Amino acid sequence: MESPELVELIIRLGVGAAATFGAILLWSQTRETAWMLVVIGTIVRYGEIVYTTFYLFGILSEEAIVFGLPIVRILLANLPSLFYLLGFLVAMSKSRMR
Repeated sequence: MESPELVELIIRLGVGAAATFGAILLWSQTRETAWMLVVIGTIVRYGEIVYTTFYLFGILSEEAIVFGLPIVRILLANLPSLFYLLGFLVAMSKSRMR
């Protein structure tokens, strides 16, 4: 791993950790479904960053491969967007009901 890639990874870990910390603080203060889904999406996004870091350093290997696709990486890359989408849909449905 070259120096610029390592710096990028460290920045992603730092910013992701800060976002996750903020999300957990928000989670403790709100019980709204839409916000909880956004918080879960943020936590899963950080999990994806940590998983990628472990994979790049050789700590984890790609074991769950189905039809030539790395299932864990695909799930971790797409689950946050799914949680964000669900959170936005819940927020929109609540605003339409008022």
